[in-house]
Amino acid sequence: MPRVSTPSKAEGPKLSRPAQVAEAIKDFIVREGLQPGDRLPSEPELIERFGMAKGTIREALRLLDAQGLVKSRTGPGGGTFVHEVSQQRAEALLANYFYFKDLTISDIYQIRRVLEPELVADLAGALSPRVMEELRDILASYSDPATTDEEERDQHVATLQFHKLLADQSANPLLSFLIGFMLTILTDITVYRKLYTPINRDLWARGLDYQTRLLDALETGDSGAARAIMKAHMQTAGPLMEGQEAFSLKRFLSH
Repeated sequence: MPRVSTPSKAEGPKLSRPAQVAEAIKDFIVREGLQPGDRLPSEPELIERFGMAKGTIREALRLLDAQGLVKSRTGPGGGTFVHEVSQQRAEALLANYFYFKDLTISDIYQIRRVLEPELVADLAGALSPRVMEELRDILASYSDPATTDEEERDQHVATLQFHKLLADQSANPLLSFLIGFMLTILTDITVYRKLYTPINRDLWARGLDYQTRLLDALETGDSGAARAIMKAHMQTAGPLMEGQEAFSLKRFLSH
């Protein structure tokens, strides 16, 4: 199946000349079927191919390097090579878009309620013993309620790692990325806005119960039960986390 290339030139102001060349190089990579690690044509070849000055070609390559799509190496065997963007890099770039969007817990859980039940329904009966053991180890790390704010913070992060590990197992790379990105954002919001305070025993107890039952459904291959448990988990956790968010805002305004 051909790879997808999403041009940034569809809408908005006219692109600069280097940006236009960067888009043309992306099209060239897709058209030629180049893979990560493959070398791009040399600078003189790019100048001739695109009919642009050396400075424009170099700036175009710098743009692609900033996007993580190419990497340059010097010395023997050097040159500019196609590079695969890591999930961490892609999440960081996308997070920049949402930096000033003021995402709320409600925004995130609206999407989680849709995607995560379907994720676990697909995974039921398909997880390896190693992954099941990792999930149970994560669950065991918060088997007892937290007694300090620091423990509560670490437990919140661990519960999201539980969900992230599940997302990593999806055979659908888009589904895996979308859920993983949401969990990264939620982790950041939880830590930066201190949504782990005050300690919420109800949130801990309900989450632990849902995740314990979810693991049983995943292990036995009961996709219907897995979907229903995750749906209930999200429907319960959302309002509880919104309560934490409201408390955090009230605390901030009172200072």
